[in-house]
Amino acid sequence: MENGNTMSRRDAVRAAVLLSSSLGPYEAEAAAKSGWIDAHVHVWTPETVTYPLAEGFKPEQMQPKSFTPEELLKHARPCGVGRIVLIQMSYYRYDNSYMIDTMRRFPGVFSGVGIVNEEAAKPQDEMRRLAKQGVRGFRIYPGGSGVSHWLDGPGMNAMWKCGGEDRLAMCPLVNPDALPSIDRMCGKYPDTPVVLDHFARIGATGEIREEDVKQLANLARHKHTHVKISAFYALGKKQYPYTDLIPMIRRLYDTYGAQRLMWATDCPFQVEKGHTYAGSIELVRDRLEFTSPQDREWLLKKTAERVFF
Repeated sequence: MENGNTMSRRDAVRAAVLLSSSLGPYEAEAAAKSGWIDAHVHVWTPETVTYPLAEGFKPEQMQPKSFTPEELLKHARPCGVGRIVLIQMSYYRYDNSYMIDTMRRFPGVFSGVGIVNEEAAKPQDEMRRLAKQGVRGFRIYPGGSGVSHWLDGPGMNAMWKCGGEDRLAMCPLVNPDALPSIDRMCGKYPDTPVVLDHFARIGATGEIREEDVKQLANLARHKHTHVKISAFYALGKKQYPYTDLIPMIRRLYDTYGAQRLMWATDCPFQVEKGHTYAGSIELVRDRLEFTSPQDREWLLKKTAERVFF
């Protein structure tokens, strides 16, 4: 039985109904806070005049053609999700305008993870500028530099240092082969919050390798490191109900604890090709029998709230 401090499934649905009504800004923000948090979603618009694509991208590469916040909330609200962490989409590269404008249009609903140019003279200045607009983390990835030295440059070191000073999360999108370099940086900057996307993509090949899970679990010794349990559509068997991922989630639960794990969908990709938003949240809400109601509060809300809101 759930205690009085734990949000029930019925409460979550009620929150979703409230969010769908025509509330004023203060009432809408209060309703958003009562629901779950999806810690990883991308949005974009087909309106490329106001929000031009970055060099090298073309409109036909945007798949789906459109995934606006309005389209996103049609999936999220019926599942009791009140707040969402937006992840800057690669189509816009370093221009975070669409994400920032979305956050302004829906006060209290969205937080943001931006992208800055680590090769700029002072990337930490751009981090702090965006932080004043509600951005709480920054996506980083190896790109073409390879995984051995991608974190060694002065720009990356300035970003990690700034993250520790200002409590801004580094959010690596990596494969398992990059975990040793992240381990090194976590040791070098122990105060910097780190949130690893999508289990570090363990299982993207279809195989969940024990040595990869062990590496990811080992990062739990860094007290400010977190993992997103997300992108179920892309990992392991890649089939609903995604129960083949439960042993990996249990392993991370045993090492990180619920308070350093956060659920996310990775929409719009979680709602394509037969996958659904509900199918993602069900795995964490309904199928992790080893978790308590309090654990699920952390997995579905409180961890992301603490880091990103």
